[in-house]
Amino acid sequence: MKFMKLGTRLDTFYTEEATRSVVSDIPNDLVIQISNINYLLHQFSLLPKCGLLQRLCADSDDSSTVTIQLHDIPGGEDAFELCAKYCYGITINLSAHNFVSAFCAAKFLRMTEAVEKGNFVLKLEAFFNSCVLVGWKDSIITLQTTVKLTEWSENLGIIRRCIDSIVGKILTPPAKVTWSYTYTRIGFNKQQQLVPKDWWTEDISDLDIDLFRCIIIAIKSTHMLPPQLIGEALHVYACRWLPDTTKITRPESSVSQTDEVTDKHRKILEIIVNKIPSDKGSVSVGFLLRLLSIANYLGASTVTKTELIRRSSLQLEEATVSDLLFPSHSSSNQYYYDIDLVAAVLESFLLLRRRTSPAPTENTQFMRSIRKIGKLVDSYLQAVATDINLPVSKVLSVAEALPDIARKDHDDLYRAINIYLKKHPDLSKADKKRLCRNLDCQKLSPEVRTHAVKNERLPLRTVVQVLFFEQEKGSRENDHRMPTQELLLSRGKQIPIVRDELSKLQLGSYEQTIRSDGIPRTPAPSESSTRDDQKLKRPDKKTPMEAGKKGGERTNRGEGI
Repeated sequence: MKFMKLGTRLDTFYTEEATRSVVSDIPNDLVIQISNINYLLHQFSLLPKCGLLQRLCADSDDSSTVTIQLHDIPGGEDAFELCAKYCYGITINLSAHNFVSAFCAAKFLRMTEAVEKGNFVLKLEAFFNSCVLVGWKDSIITLQTTVKLTEWSENLGIIRRCIDSIVGKILTPPAKVTWSYTYTRIGFNKQQQLVPKDWWTEDISDLDIDLFRCIIIAIKSTHMLPPQLIGEALHVYACRWLPDTTKITRPESSVSQTDEVTDKHRKILEIIVNKIPSDKGSVSVGFLLRLLSIANYLGASTVTKTELIRRSSLQLEEATVSDLLFPSHSSSNQYYYDIDLVAAVLESFLLLRRRTSPAPTENTQFMRSIRKIGKLVDSYLQAVATDINLPVSKVLSVAEALPDIARKDHDDLYRAINIYLKKHPDLSKADKKRLCRNLDCQKLSPEVRTHAVKNERLPLRTVVQVLFFEQEKGSRENDHRMPTQELLLSRGKQIPIVRDELSKLQLGSYEQTIRSDGIPRTPAPSESSTRDDQKLKRPDKKTPMEAGKKGGERTNRGEGI
């Protein structure tokens, strides 16, 4: 950082109560009032350099003490004192931190060349041009200090010139960057590695959001940087100033933010969203989803949320399960994960695909895309199924949103259902049936079907359907599977009822239905199946077959998937 030192005299200002005075043998004849402080000074020192004070003292009697109120001086008493010390020849140090206030105060006091040659304003302008604007961090610090004197800084051209200097350096090819910059990425070594393309992003994140927006607008207007670099700058700024919703505790157990802080965060969020380049891939889907989670937490506008949902859905194929795992911050929700966020993005994705994609076939990009999303959603369901407070309705809202063509097989969906049933042992029979109604037994792999028929957590109807399709495929000839009757006995069910169920399936009472997309699947169970399940009770005495299996088999039922 550059400094400028002016004056040679020692500082003789001292404070007595609310009064600042200068050690002198000459009585003071000038009183300057700023806020609650009185400065007892001398006309012979200040008037030759301050055009404003000359005019205000013009009508005063030379023998009297003049009192002047300067409550509106930019920069307040600190800036005025710099100017006063300059007039007395007392040593002052100027830097990017105090330049703006000193320059605005000097302009206010009219310390210009018209009043005295080589006056304070001229020296400050020379320092600004030769030191502040030449330096990278000096320009940023100076620009940041304009926040307290925005109107003055705009009128004097300080903001515009700082922005031009900063943007000019950002557009410099990395190989020609020779100045110091902040770059704290893990693994980066400034001495051993070349200057990265995004070297500038951390330093400008120090700026106030309005000044940051001006920098981004100026950069975008040049069309010289790729959108990914602009997106990275937005990402760095968001990480710096927006709350991390993955680390925020539930509303009922945390101290709520003040309205002022919330409004500030909301403003930052909406500006960032507005400035994301329209190019697909300019920011990652993980970043977009994080912004959406923050928008829900802050109560951002509907326009902002809608835009984030739309942008996230365009890049949903790039997402990983960890990108989707955000806590719910609604005080009305007892469950942890924000399922509604994922459901909204998924719905937007499907709506967009229906509008833009032709009729799906196995070889189209649409099919590859929808299958990838299907795997993602089922993996996500496996992750959130561990939440003991997650209701069945929320699982179904996501699971049922996918069309049948999204799942080439139902193995991952089965795993999600199995995890949910493990974590919710008290689930009612009705909810179990609702949970399994989307499970197409024909789309289960042989290994998963083998697991399913031994899974005591599944409703009986689902197991019967699995067994029926096993029979159709000649599963009895496979030595590694148990015979149908033996498997059902291991569950303790009554054979006559099972045979009745199988006969109904074979006679067509449970026919397959065809969805609008043309993929066959097993329909949801009828109401009568609930009554059938109620009739099924374990026999008081174990059959010989059961007695022979009560060793290691019982502990392994329903595990391993």
